Amino acid sequence: QGMATPRKAEIPSGAMKALEPRQLKPDSTETERILTVLDETIVKLEITRLILWIIGSLERYAKMLGPEITGSLLEHQKLSVEVEQLLSSPGDEKSRIAVEQRLKRSLRNILRLFLANPLLYHGLKYQVQLRESPADVFIKAFVQFRDFTLERLLSSPEEEKEKIRFMEDISLQVEKNTEMISALQEELAAAIQTRDEEVKRKDETIENLKTTIENLGKGCKADIQQITMETENQQKEDEKASRGRCARLKRDIQRLKAHYNALVLKHRASELVLRKEKCKTEKEIQKWVQKYDTDMSEKQAALEELQAAYKQEKEQLAVLMEKHALLLPEYTEIEEERRLLKEKEEEAARLEARRNEAATCIQAYWKGYLVRSIYRSKLKKAKGKGKGKGK
Repeated sequence: QGMATPRKAEIPSGAMKALEPRQLKPDSTETERILTVLDETIVKLEITRLILWIIGSLERYAKMLGPEITGSLLEHQKLSVEVEQLLSSPGDEKSRIAVEQRLKRSLRNILRLFLANPLLYHGLKYQVQLRESPADVFIKAFVQFRDFTLERLLSSPEEEKEKIRFMEDISLQVEKNTEMISALQEELAAAIQTRDEEVKRKDETIENLKTTIENLGKGCKADIQQITMETENQQKEDEKASRGRCARLKRDIQRLKAHYNALVLKHRASELVLRKEKCKTEKEIQKWVQKYDTDMSEKQAALEELQAAYKQEKEQLAVLMEKHALLLPEYTEIEEERRLLKEKEEEAARLEARRNEAATCIQAYWKGYLVRSIYRSKLKKAKGKGKGKGK
């Protein structure tokens, strides 16, 4: 009996379901823009793939396409032939580059016309029978890239790390179980092979003994029968022991499979707990975000009130500045008049002081003069009296 080849370690379907990308809608403008660009690129690739087949049957689809698109396709076909001719026969490099640029502009114009009429593109997509081509492989790869990009955009770094860690744990456990099952299967295969070799060896021994018995003749029939019976009994015992060992190994395999299924259920339960915790965390984050939005709205309202008050005060300041600018010349003129008046008052004070000083000097001089005059008159009288006494 042969043994089946051990199966390759696989991640169970329950674990793979946990690793599938979430079917969610994009939650940001940037994500929607990225997905829009990728979707438009996929549509352009499919339209580009249709163009060659439509050009090959242009008369058939001319009425559906209309004169503008038909003329653009004919022009594109001419430019394609011209480029192929230039590539097949090396010539002027500038001419080839110029024709290639015209071909690119023509293709962009055709894509623009098809994108402007999406119903036409979808109608042609279901009417034109396309064969498999390398372009299909590229488009499928680009679609997978778009799905992968969406999954990355919708998954946070913590979720990516959690998925990778979960997958590594599951893969490690599956690898261990697979190694254990493979070892048991190898042990079972070795036991069966040993039993087969032993049975084969005993069969050969029996055949040899039969040959010897046939050579010995009828006189050894009793011995031959006895040996045959012993051999058959031994063979039955060996087969019975081998069946018991095989049954024990199968029970071990079933036990390991049950343990493996229990581990899968355990990991699913832990995953459910983690998902609940994640949901709770997301709700708390949403609550804090709402609170932050409310606080920011209140602060924004207060800021707008302050800005309105600031604007009003700024307008009042502008009015006051205008009034200040109007009153500044008048104030300057008044200050100049005050300065001149003060200078005149100071000049008058100085003049008055000089007059007072001069009057004081005059008065002092006059008083001195009077004193001297009185003194002289008295002196003269005194001299006159002296002369009269002498006579």
